[in-house]
Amino acid sequence: MGHDVFRLDEQVALVTGGGTGLGFGICQALIEAGARVVITGRREDVLKEACGQLGNAASYIRHDVTDLASIPGLVRQIEDRLSPLDILVNNAGNHLKKPAPDTTDAEFASLLHTHVFGSFALSRECGRRMIERQRGSIVMIVSMASLFGIPQVSAYSAAKSALVGLTRALTVEFAPHGVRVNAIAPGWFDTHLSRKAFEGDPQRKQKVLSRTPLGRMGEVIDIGYAVVYLCSPAARFITGVVLPVDGGASIGF
Repeated sequence: MGHDVFRLDEQVALVTGGGTGLGFGICQALIEAGARVVITGRREDVLKEACGQLGNAASYIRHDVTDLASIPGLVRQIEDRLSPLDILVNNAGNHLKKPAPDTTDAEFASLLHTHVFGSFALSRECGRRMIERQRGSIVMIVSMASLFGIPQVSAYSAAKSALVGLTRALTVEFAPHGVRVNAIAPGWFDTHLSRKAFEGDPQRKQKVLSRTPLGRMGEVIDIGYAVVYLCSPAARFITGVVLPVDGGASIGF
């Protein structure tokens, strides 16, 4: 295995929603570990700016993960342009904070479509190719909301919990072919979105910090390092786990 067991040199990774927040932190860490990264998202200006910051090892393709029919073409385009994908990180997502009685069927469907349908279609397409090559690593970004109940996020909780089930199902199907599937459950992180959410709700921030034993918000690169580890040769015997990266929030009291 050698001393570089935590390195990802020469590997190619696809990170959905890689232009902002956790996705950007994931890209930073993958590149630091030697990987080349392709990021996708809906907003070209955001992707362009992210690649400018990430440097030469990053490139982007504008893509909406809910456009399921276009996914085989997207994966083909990446593999033709760069090389076979070694890593898929299903990070793209949308969010909805609303009491359950007020959540419409359309809103509920929208979250399932983005998180679950999108992640499955990409995992199916990349997985098919990884299975042929007998190698590869898929990471689902799930949530604290898939580990315990959080108010006003019923659609989001359902979607992220579905991804946990999908992680386990794909694990047992793909593992015999040398392909590993894991999930990471982020706690509360300092991102543009979370800052916006806390602006109008200081009590919520206090609640988050009070139930996080480390007593602070995470930095996005911390999720990135966890992804690097799970995709690296160091984790070659790890598959099917849901790893909380949360400062202890999921077991805090």
